[in-house]
Amino acid sequence: MPYRPSSPYAPRRRPRLTRRGRRAVLAGALLALAAAIAVPLLLLLPRDRPATPPPPPTLLVPEGRRAAQVYEAVDRALVLPDGAAREAAAAPAAALGLPAAAGGNPEGYLFPATYPLPEGTTAEGLLRYMVATAARHFGTPAIAEAARAQGLDPYQALIVASIAQAEADTPDDMARVARVVHNRLARDMPLQMDSTLNYALGRSTVDTTLDDTRIAGPYNTYARTGLPPTPIGNPGDQAMTAALHPPAGDWLYFVTVAPGDTRFTADYATHQANVAEFNERRRQERTQ
Repeated sequence: MPYRPSSPYAPRRRPRLTRRGRRAVLAGALLALAAAIAVPLLLLLPRDRPATPPPPPTLLVPEGRRAAQVYEAVDRALVLPDGAAREAAAAPAAALGLPAAAGGNPEGYLFPATYPLPEGTTAEGLLRYMVATAARHFGTPAIAEAARAQGLDPYQALIVASIAQAEADTPDDMARVARVVHNRLARDMPLQMDSTLNYALGRSTVDTTLDDTRIAGPYNTYARTGLPPTPIGNPGDQAMTAALHPPAGDWLYFVTVAPGDTRFTADYATHQANVAEFNERRRQERTQ
C-alpha cells in the first residue's frame, strides 16, 4: 500500500497504558496524596520553641477605696505579712513622691486602676507607682486652674472629690453632691456628711446615729465647719470632674432614699420628709 501522510486535522489515537504503566501512575498519585496530607500534619506537631510567658498578675484598686483597704489588698496580692504595705507607706514622703500638701499621708493619692505585678514588685514600689499615677491625673495645670475657679487648691479639690465618691454611685449624683459641698462651704454651714463619720470610725454604713454625730475629731463634719483635713478615700477621674465642674443648683441637702433614688433639695422640710421615708424603708428592711 502506498504511503499516505496523515492529515494534520485527522484525530489522533491516545496511547494506551499497559497494566504496568497504570500501576505506576496509581502509585505516583497515592504518593502525592500522602505528601499533601503529611505536610499539614507536620505543621501541627510541637516544635522546640520557647513558650510565651504568661502575663504578670494584676491588682485592681476600685474607686473610693480607703488607703487602709488598699494596703490590705497589696499585702494579699504580694503575699506579704499583714501591715507590710502600711509600713512601707509610712516611709518619708519623698519615698512615695507625695506632694507637700499631703503631709506624708497617701490617702487620696493611691489612684484607682489595675496595676501589673511583675516578679520582684515591692509594696513600696507599687505604692509609689499609684502615687505617680495620681499625679498624672490630678497634678496637672488644668486641675489646678479648675480648682482655683471653685475657690479651692488642688488638695482641697481632692478632698471634695473623695466625699463625692463616697456619697454617690453615679457621675451625675457625684456632681450634685459636690454642688452641695460647695454650697455649704459658701454659707459656712457644716457639711454634715455621713461618709466623713464613717471614715473616722473605720466603717461603711448608711445608718448614722445621734451619738455618731457627737464624736470628737476633725472628720466630724456635723460638729465642725469646713472640709475634713484629708481625703476620705481614693477617688477616680469622674469624682474629680464632679468636684471641679458641679452643675448649677441651690441644693443644700440630699439623702439616698433607695438604691438609685438620691434626692437633692434646698428646702429643709422637704429634706426631712425624704429622711423620714428613708428611715421607714430601713425599718421595714430590718423587720423582714
